[in-house]
Amino acid sequence: MDHQHRDVRRAERGIARSRRLADLPLTYTWVGASMSDAVPGPARVTRARRIGQGEPAFRAASELLLTWGMHRDAGLAVRASDERVRLGSVVVLDLGRRPFRLRAPCRVVAVIDEPRRQGFAYGTLPGHPESGEELFLVTLTDDGLQVLVQASSRPATWWARAGAPVTRAVQALLLDRYVRALARAARAADRLPPT
Repeated sequence: MDHQHRDVRRAERGIARSRRLADLPLTYTWVGASMSDAVPGPARVTRARRIGQGEPAFRAASELLLTWGMHRDAGLAVRASDERVRLGSVVVLDLGRRPFRLRAPCRVVAVIDEPRRQGFAYGTLPGHPESGEELFLVTLTDDGLQVLVQASSRPATWWARAGAPVTRAVQALLLDRYVRALARAARAADRLPPT
């Protein structure tokens, strides 16, 4: 079998897998918990930070966020149903290498598309080691560019429950990496000459 044919077969399998995942129910009932205190759910893990200022930094951070670049820059392998985040997009995130790779399928449950706020939230699908939701949001204010990354989840598998301290440490590490990736994009845009 030639490489081109193999690549086409792999792409077809990926599309079929995305369609199957899109039809699966979320693994939690507290949809919206990452975005609102009014929705009860597990305790939140939050990272909030000022990462830059101005429209160019906002556009750069938003673009990185909404094209899955933040996840890639945080060290995750990304397989997404859509190149750009949209409501209903399915993404499978992989952390690590075989045989210890963690697979984390999610579906986008909300998209924030406002002139000064951009972001999204996704929820976990069957096969994810956690059960819950994460919010990723960049906001341009008069005080600068703010990033908020917030997870509301609990362990979903026996091994995630057994290793809860490690699971929480990995989650915290990823949240920090997400913020750093967005901060790098904002800083790079701040250094560009005006167009």
